[in-house]
Amino acid sequence: MTDARLRVLAVASHPVQYGAPLFRLLGRHPRLDFQVAYCSLRGAEAGYDPEFAATVKWDVPLLEGYSWTHIPNRGSDSQSFFGLFNPALWKFIRAGRFDAVWSNLGYLQSSFWISYLAARSRGAAFLFGCDQGSLQSRGGSGWRTRVKRIVWPLLYGLADQITASSTRAKTLLRSLGIPECRISLTLLSVDNDWWARESAKVDRRAVRESWGAAHDDVILLFCAKLQPWKRPFDLLRAFAKLPQTNVRLVFAGDGPLRSQLEQEAAALGVSDRVRFLSFVNQSQLPAMYTSADFLILPSDYEPFGVVLNEAMCCGCPVIASDQVGAGPDLVAPVDPTLIFPCGNIDALTRLLSDLVANPSRLRETRRLCVSHMQTCSPESTAALIVQALERAVSDRRAGALANPPVSSTKSSVSGMTPS
Repeated sequence: MTDARLRVLAVASHPVQYGAPLFRLLGRHPRLDFQVAYCSLRGAEAGYDPEFAATVKWDVPLLEGYSWTHIPNRGSDSQSFFGLFNPALWKFIRAGRFDAVWSNLGYLQSSFWISYLAARSRGAAFLFGCDQGSLQSRGGSGWRTRVKRIVWPLLYGLADQITASSTRAKTLLRSLGIPECRISLTLLSVDNDWWARESAKVDRRAVRESWGAAHDDVILLFCAKLQPWKRPFDLLRAFAKLPQTNVRLVFAGDGPLRSQLEQEAAALGVSDRVRFLSFVNQSQLPAMYTSADFLILPSDYEPFGVVLNEAMCCGCPVIASDQVGAGPDLVAPVDPTLIFPCGNIDALTRLLSDLVANPSRLRETRRLCVSHMQTCSPESTAALIVQALERAVSDRRAGALANPPVSSTKSSVSGMTPS
């Protein structure tokens, strides 16, 4: 690699609260000339989110501190292949003379393929990520799993580098035959300092009192969309079976299952100890995590689960099902017994009962959570991404030098063809 800065474009579907801190760090990195192309401004602008069943606009800065541009979306903005259809990406990438294009889009979005073809047409390295820990799809369709087993080795073979967001994702890629040298483990992270700083401002007693909790109550928190794959009913039913009565359950989030959960809580006779907070925006989340005693994520489909990062930064111990991608990287290093078999309500009940009955274990787990999060920060993730970019560009340039275009022997060292 030369000392010149790498010109890098990240292509993202829309601004998200998890991506902005990382983009800011990459935007300031001395090795990069970095910018982001957004295919939509949903999240930074108010818009209806069908999974939350609410209009969402995040109340933290998402577009500050780095260079970005909005590429108009000609698609439907749905989850379909043409939901994100940004044909202007082709011209933007070809004119940008980028050394690398890093796609944060899914391969089932048409703009992913526009980005890929444009990058390849200019000789730029192309990177994209894998956040899946298994071939299972949401809903567990068997035929999709069989198709992925055939298609994914071909798909990921297109990348100069694959950014794996978890150890489980890296293991999956290796099982598909992807060489180790083309996989970069880049754990998902959040702005640790922001979460810790905001957590320190929280009046924990006041928040807990607003939930109707006594000072010695134990509060369990579910913070996610109320969707089937998040399995909120598992937590509600485990909670209802607890022998201890000094426990309260708080649901922070919204979605189509809310009314059914409220009815179930009434049927189980625990409505007086269950609170529904609806959608909670980003600036309010530190108060949720800081004031709870445990966060529980029972999902049967959860590629990573950044909500665990957030809670742990605020000193809130986390419990996760064995289908949550972040389990081996975030939960197990703190306490592997905090991971339970997905769907096993009895196992979750036993785990919760033991934790509620053991305050000293709660205090020690809280301390270990904060300590472990120091190893999973945006700074460490940014450094790993820069390494992946450098490796991808180096490999692409080496390939271009080894196989010069037939029509010209004057292609540049960067591997880009002349205009």
